[in-house]
Amino acid sequence: MLAVLSFTGAFASNSSSATPYSQQDFEKAVSMIKKYETLHSARHWPLVGYGHKVQPGEKFKPGTTLSESQADALLRKDLKKFVDYFKAYGKDSLLLGVLAYNVGPGRVNNSAVVKLLKSGNRDIKDAFISLCKYRGKVHKQIKSRRIEEFTTLFKH
Repeated sequence: MLAVLSFTGAFASNSSSATPYSQQDFEKAVSMIKKYETLHSARHWPLVGYGHKVQPGEKFKPGTTLSESQADALLRKDLKKFVDYFKAYGKDSLLLGVLAYNVGPGRVNNSAVVKLLKSGNRDIKDAFISLCKYRGKVHKQIKSRRIEEFTTLFKH
């Protein structure tokens, strides 16, 4: 729905090539995002590609429609930045990055999910799935998305 990359706080790129998640899991995350976001058309402006929100200074013009390969590349770049932002959470960085791709990193940082993880509590399923509201009401498709994301990407 929303991939926003301008947010408070610096994120550092992974300086080592080792990641706490597998390339296979990263590909699963990309596939899930594509499934739920779908490829946006010009009428979805200021969203382009698979839910990337155009930021000030970016070179996208109103009405821009990206090709599938352009959208895929942008999705991967955005997701990698979100995952890197949450790299302090180790094996949970991919799960948090996927969530941030949809709801934004600020909302993730202020969520019960992060509060639980910071306290050492890994019983985050209910808190994660509860992040499924749209305009204050539980949205069935977003809830299905959260369940799939959690089931696929949460590592015990």
